[in-house]
Amino acid sequence: MLHLFDPSPAADPGIGNAHPGALLLVEGALPEPWRRLPEAVPGARPAPSVDLALLERTLRERIPEATGATEAEIAAVDARLGVALPEEVKVLYRVTRARWADWGDDHEAAQRVFDAVGFELGSLDDVFVADRSCRPFRWEHAAMETAVTAPDAAVQDLVGSPGWIVIGDTGGGDQVAVDLTPGPCGHSGQIIVLDHERSVGAQLFAESLTDLVQEPERDWYSGRGQGGLPQVAWVNHRSVTSIEAVAHPELEVLSLGVWDGEPFSLAPVIGLPRLRTLSGYPGTLADPLEIAGLTALEFLELTPEDWRVLLDADAVPRSLSAAAIRAYGDRDTRAIVALANEILALFDRPRSLRPWSTATSGPCRSGHARPLGT
Repeated sequence: MLHLFDPSPAADPGIGNAHPGALLLVEGALPEPWRRLPEAVPGARPAPSVDLALLERTLRERIPEATGATEAEIAAVDARLGVALPEEVKVLYRVTRARWADWGDDHEAAQRVFDAVGFELGSLDDVFVADRSCRPFRWEHAAMETAVTAPDAAVQDLVGSPGWIVIGDTGGGDQVAVDLTPGPCGHSGQIIVLDHERSVGAQLFAESLTDLVQEPERDWYSGRGQGGLPQVAWVNHRSVTSIEAVAHPELEVLSLGVWDGEPFSLAPVIGLPRLRTLSGYPGTLADPLEIAGLTALEFLELTPEDWRVLLDADAVPRSLSAAAIRAYGDRDTRAIVALANEILALFDRPRSLRPWSTATSGPCRSGHARPLGT
């Protein structure tokens, strides 16, 4: 697919049109959820169900022909990752190192391992840490995400964690990991699943590997379950219909969507300490200059007309890390590019736009994918 310009290194390509996507205003800046690190949970302990002897006995009964890893091979993985594998995982790989080369022409061997553990176990050589670099992003999408861990959560709501050690796959592209940084009500070493259709969060699969192996046929998906939280608000003609209704000290993301009524004043949210993202559909802002009162903004998406008001008044917030121009329909591409360059110039960013071909980041394995937009 050919776009009209190369926004690199200061912008992403647009999606579905020829206009540039998000403009990166601060070199290397990451959206807030991608900056979030796991909180310490001092009381986190392995689950009561952990039983190393039972785990090993069960696995050897189910896959007696498997070739296990040596202690040297396991130690090499610890050194590569910079974190020690949990004891349950070491037991698992002592029974089977899950290399295709070990199975030879026995194509049913992988299925026997799947049946034994309840997921597609990855080779010991392919174990990796699913930190935040493993989930690529586009600024205009990532800025709309939130990462909020509830007090009763078993899994911390994160993009990635240095304590998420991926050991396999569900068979549908979702990564199975051991969690060493659990939520307030979780267990160290619990088994979680990273949904490939989501950029934030993970689902609890089992409280321990022992527990999972005892009952391998189970469903991991339960939904993210964050509806109604005050951190993100979508105001439009089919949802919440006033800004007053969503003004809350915890509000992080405000999206003003399709609206056919009177434009909104931002007065109810001015001064909110955590409001970092504002996206405005055409005709939704009564006075774009009210944006000056949003002192915590790091991402701003506006129409060309609203950007023009801010630029002419020298009122573009200097707190921004990224920005986007919300252009619809048959707009003059040259005018949009000129506007984008004008915004970039305020932040001393490169302003060259050239033809380019799209490319996507590959999945993160033992190395790290480069996050889009950085």
